Amino acid sequence: MEKREQLYEGKAKKVFATDDPNLVIVDYKDDATAGDGAKKGTIRGKGVVNNRLSNALMAMLAEKGVPSHLVKELSERETLVKKVEIVPLEVIIRNIAAGSFTKRLGVPEGTVLKIPTIEFSYKNDEYHDPLINSYHARALGLATQEEIDTITKYAFRVNEVLSEYLLNFRIRLVDFKLEFGRLADGTIVLADEISPDTCRFWDAETNAHLDKDLFRRDLGGEEAAYQEVLHRLLGE
Repeated sequence: MEKREQLYEGKAKKVFATDDPNLVIVDYKDDATAGDGAKKGTIRGKGVVNNRLSNALMAMLAEKGVPSHLVKELSERETLVKKVEIVPLEVIIRNIAAGSFTKRLGVPEGTVLKIPTIEFSYKNDEYHDPLINSYHARALGLATQEEIDTITKYAFRVNEVLSEYLLNFRIRLVDFKLEFGRLADGTIVLADEISPDTCRFWDAETNAHLDKDLFRRDLGGEEAAYQEVLHRLLGE
Protein backbone atom coordinates (compact mmCIF):
# COMPACT_ATOMS: atom_id res chain seq x y z
CA MET A 1 0.00 0.00 0.00
CA GLU A 2 1.59 3.28 -1.11
CA LYS A 3 1.29 6.27 1.23
CA ARG A 4 0.62 9.47 -0.71
CA GLU A 5 -0.21 13.10 0.05
CA GLN A 6 -1.60 14.31 3.35
CA LEU A 7 -5.34 14.93 3.09
CA TYR A 8 -6.10 16.28 6.53
CA GLU A 9 -4.60 17.09 9.91
CA GLY A 10 -6.77 17.26 13.02
CA LYS A 11 -6.05 17.72 16.69
CA ALA A 12 -4.93 14.12 17.22
CA LYS A 13 -4.39 12.54 13.80
CA LYS A 14 -3.13 13.03 10.26
CA VAL A 15 -4.81 11.33 7.29
CA PHE A 16 -2.96 10.36 4.11
CA ALA A 17 -4.18 9.21 0.72
CA THR A 18 -3.07 5.86 -0.69
CA ASP A 19 -2.93 4.36 -4.17
CA ASP A 20 -6.44 2.99 -3.49
CA PRO A 21 -9.11 5.76 -3.56
CA ASN A 22 -11.22 3.84 -1.03
CA LEU A 23 -8.48 3.51 1.59
CA VAL A 24 -6.54 6.05 3.65
CA ILE A 25 -3.79 5.88 6.27
CA VAL A 26 -4.35 7.41 9.71
CA ASP A 27 -1.28 8.55 11.65
CA TYR A 28 -1.85 9.13 15.39
CA LYS A 29 -0.05 12.09 17.00
CA ASP A 30 1.03 12.78 20.59
CA ASP A 31 -0.57 16.25 20.48
CA ALA A 32 -3.26 16.84 23.12
CA THR A 33 -5.89 19.57 23.29
CA ALA A 34 -8.70 20.42 25.68
CA GLY A 35 -11.36 23.08 26.06
CA ASP A 36 -12.08 23.43 22.34
CA GLY A 37 -8.36 23.68 21.64
CA ALA A 38 -7.77 26.42 24.23
CA LYS A 39 -5.31 24.16 26.04
CA LYS A 40 -2.59 22.53 24.00
CA GLY A 41 0.13 20.11 25.01
CA THR A 42 1.72 16.74 24.42
CA ILE A 43 1.13 13.37 26.04
CA ARG A 44 4.21 11.36 25.19
CA GLY A 45 3.36 8.01 23.62
CA LYS A 46 -0.35 8.83 23.34
CA GLY A 47 -0.43 8.24 19.58
CA VAL A 48 0.89 4.70 19.99
CA VAL A 49 -1.55 3.89 22.82
CA ASN A 50 -4.58 5.29 20.99
CA ASN A 51 -3.72 3.57 17.71
CA ARG A 52 -3.12 0.14 19.26
CA LEU A 53 -6.08 0.30 21.65
CA SER A 54 -8.54 1.66 19.13
CA ASN A 55 -7.65 -1.03 16.61
CA ALA A 56 -7.94 -3.83 19.17
CA LEU A 57 -11.31 -2.58 20.42
CA MET A 58 -12.72 -1.99 16.93
CA ALA A 59 -11.66 -5.48 15.84
CA MET A 60 -13.39 -6.93 18.91
CA LEU A 61 -16.54 -4.85 18.28
CA ALA A 62 -16.70 -5.98 14.64
CA GLU A 63 -17.03 -9.55 15.92
CA LYS A 64 -19.95 -8.35 18.09
CA GLY A 65 -21.89 -6.80 15.22
CA VAL A 66 -20.54 -3.24 15.01
CA PRO A 67 -18.79 -2.68 11.64
CA SER A 68 -15.98 -0.12 11.52
CA HIS A 69 -13.58 1.57 9.12
CA LEU A 70 -10.66 -0.57 10.36
CA VAL A 71 -8.73 -2.49 7.70
CA LYS A 72 -5.26 -3.20 9.11
CA GLU A 73 -2.74 -1.87 11.64
CA LEU A 74 0.39 -0.87 9.74
CA SER A 75 2.69 0.20 12.57
CA GLU A 76 2.60 1.49 16.14
CA ARG A 77 1.16 4.79 14.96
CA GLU A 78 -0.35 4.11 11.52
CA THR A 79 -3.48 2.23 10.49
CA LEU A 80 -5.10 1.56 7.14
CA VAL A 81 -8.81 2.38 7.19
CA LYS A 82 -11.70 2.62 4.76
CA LYS A 83 -12.27 6.13 3.49
CA VAL A 84 -15.53 7.50 4.89
CA GLU A 85 -17.55 10.67 4.86
CA ILE A 86 -17.86 11.51 8.55
CA VAL A 87 -21.42 12.07 9.73
CA PRO A 88 -21.13 15.48 11.48
CA LEU A 89 -22.54 14.19 14.76
CA GLU A 90 -20.57 13.43 17.89
CA VAL A 91 -22.39 10.62 19.68
CA ILE A 92 -21.98 10.53 23.46
CA ILE A 93 -23.05 7.62 25.63
CA ARG A 94 -23.13 8.16 29.40
CA ASN A 95 -23.31 5.54 32.16
CA ILE A 96 -22.10 7.68 35.06
CA ALA A 97 -22.43 11.45 35.48
CA ALA A 98 -19.19 13.25 34.68
CA GLY A 99 -17.81 16.23 32.80
CA SER A 100 -20.21 18.63 31.09
CA PHE A 101 -23.22 16.50 32.05
CA THR A 102 -22.68 17.30 35.73
CA LYS A 103 -22.39 21.04 35.06
CA ARG A 104 -25.42 21.24 32.79
CA LEU A 105 -27.77 19.21 34.97
CA GLY A 106 -26.37 19.73 38.45
CA VAL A 107 -25.76 16.03 39.02
CA PRO A 108 -22.79 15.16 41.26
CA GLU A 109 -19.92 13.53 39.40
CA GLY A 110 -19.89 9.78 39.95
CA THR A 111 -23.69 9.43 40.10
CA VAL A 112 -24.61 6.17 38.39
CA LEU A 113 -27.38 6.89 35.88
CA LYS A 114 -30.52 4.77 36.05
CA ILE A 115 -30.13 3.90 32.36
CA PRO A 116 -27.35 4.58 29.83
CA THR A 117 -28.19 7.76 27.94
CA ILE A 118 -27.26 9.14 24.53
CA GLU A 119 -26.50 12.69 23.40
CA PHE A 120 -25.71 14.15 20.00
CA SER A 121 -23.62 17.22 19.35
CA TYR A 122 -23.16 19.01 16.05
CA LYS A 123 -19.55 18.42 15.01
CA ASN A 124 -18.62 22.06 14.37
CA ASP A 125 -15.60 23.70 15.98
CA GLU A 126 -16.76 27.23 15.15
CA TYR A 127 -19.89 26.76 17.28
CA HIS A 128 -18.16 24.62 19.92
CA ASP A 129 -19.95 21.35 19.07
CA PRO A 130 -23.39 22.35 20.44
CA LEU A 131 -25.78 19.72 21.74
CA ILE A 132 -28.59 18.94 19.31
CA ASN A 133 -31.34 16.34 19.04
CA SER A 134 -32.34 14.01 16.23
CA TYR A 135 -34.88 16.52 14.88
CA HIS A 136 -32.14 19.15 14.56
CA ALA A 137 -29.91 16.62 12.81
CA ARG A 138 -32.63 15.82 10.27
CA ALA A 139 -33.66 19.46 9.83
CA LEU A 140 -30.08 20.48 9.06
CA GLY A 141 -29.53 17.53 6.74
CA LEU A 142 -26.75 16.10 8.90
CA ALA A 143 -28.25 12.59 8.87
CA THR A 144 -31.43 10.78 7.89
CA GLN A 145 -33.73 9.12 10.41
CA GLU A 146 -32.53 5.73 9.16
CA GLU A 147 -28.90 6.75 9.73
CA ILE A 148 -29.72 8.11 13.20
CA ASP A 149 -31.48 4.84 14.08
CA THR A 150 -28.48 2.82 12.89
CA ILE A 151 -26.01 5.05 14.74
CA THR A 152 -28.08 4.85 17.94
CA LYS A 153 -28.30 1.06 17.72
CA TYR A 154 -24.54 0.72 17.16
CA ALA A 155 -23.67 3.22 19.91
CA PHE A 156 -25.68 1.35 22.56
CA ARG A 157 -24.22 -1.94 21.33
CA VAL A 158 -20.70 -0.52 21.72
CA ASN A 159 -21.61 0.51 25.26
CA GLU A 160 -23.01 -2.90 26.12
CA VAL A 161 -20.00 -4.79 24.78
CA LEU A 162 -17.28 -2.41 25.97
CA SER A 163 -18.67 -1.91 29.48
CA GLU A 164 -18.67 -5.66 30.12
CA TYR A 165 -15.32 -6.20 28.42
CA LEU A 166 -13.49 -3.44 30.28
CA LEU A 167 -14.67 -4.63 33.69
CA ASN A 168 -12.56 -7.75 33.09
CA PHE A 169 -9.57 -5.39 33.24
CA ARG A 170 -10.83 -3.46 36.30
CA ILE A 171 -11.87 -0.46 34.20
CA ARG A 172 -15.27 1.23 34.47
CA LEU A 173 -16.61 2.86 31.28
CA VAL A 174 -18.03 6.16 32.54
CA ASP A 175 -18.88 7.79 29.21
CA PHE A 176 -17.46 8.04 25.69
CA LYS A 177 -17.72 9.80 22.35
CA LEU A 178 -18.12 8.00 19.03
CA GLU A 179 -18.06 9.17 15.43
CA PHE A 180 -19.56 7.35 12.47
CA GLY A 181 -18.93 7.57 8.74
CA ARG A 182 -20.56 6.69 5.46
CA LEU A 183 -18.81 4.38 3.04
CA ALA A 184 -19.09 5.12 -0.68
CA ASP A 185 -22.29 3.06 -0.85
CA GLY A 186 -23.82 4.90 2.13
CA THR A 187 -23.26 2.13 4.67
CA ILE A 188 -22.80 3.49 8.20
CA VAL A 189 -19.68 2.29 10.04
CA LEU A 190 -17.91 3.19 13.26
CA ALA A 191 -15.00 5.56 12.54
CA ASP A 192 -12.53 7.84 14.36
CA GLU A 193 -11.15 6.10 17.48
CA ILE A 194 -11.92 4.51 20.85
CA SER A 195 -9.23 5.52 23.32
CA PRO A 196 -8.45 7.35 26.57
CA ASP A 197 -8.85 10.53 24.48
CA THR A 198 -12.48 9.78 23.66
CA CYS A 199 -13.58 7.71 26.68
CA ARG A 200 -13.68 8.30 30.40
CA PHE A 201 -12.02 5.26 31.95
CA TRP A 202 -12.05 4.97 35.75
CA ASP A 203 -10.30 2.31 37.78
CA ALA A 204 -13.11 0.02 38.91
CA GLU A 205 -11.81 -0.17 42.47
CA THR A 206 -10.43 3.32 43.19
CA ASN A 207 -12.26 5.48 40.58
CA ALA A 208 -8.85 6.88 39.60
CA HIS A 209 -8.89 8.55 36.19
CA LEU A 210 -7.22 6.60 33.39
CA ASP A 211 -8.01 9.04 30.61
CA LYS A 212 -7.62 12.54 29.16
CA ASP A 213 -9.29 14.18 32.17
CA LEU A 214 -5.88 14.04 33.84
CA PHE A 215 -4.65 16.42 31.11
CA ARG A 216 -7.86 18.51 30.94
CA ARG A 217 -7.88 19.13 34.69
CA ASP A 218 -4.11 19.53 35.17
CA LEU A 219 -4.04 16.54 37.51
CA GLY A 220 -0.85 15.08 36.03
CA GLY A 221 0.09 11.47 35.41
CA GLU A 222 -1.63 11.23 32.03
CA GLU A 223 1.28 9.47 30.30
CA ALA A 224 1.35 6.73 32.94
CA ALA A 225 -2.46 6.39 32.84
CA TYR A 226 -2.53 5.88 29.07
CA GLN A 227 0.23 3.29 29.34
CA GLU A 228 -1.65 1.57 32.18
CA VAL A 229 -4.76 1.14 30.01
CA LEU A 230 -2.62 -0.30 27.21
CA HIS A 231 -0.92 -2.65 29.67
CA ARG A 232 -4.19 -3.89 31.17
CA LEU A 233 -5.95 -4.48 27.85
CA LEU A 234 -3.10 -5.67 25.63
CA GLY A 235 -0.55 -6.82 28.22
CA GLU A 236 2.10 -4.41 26.96
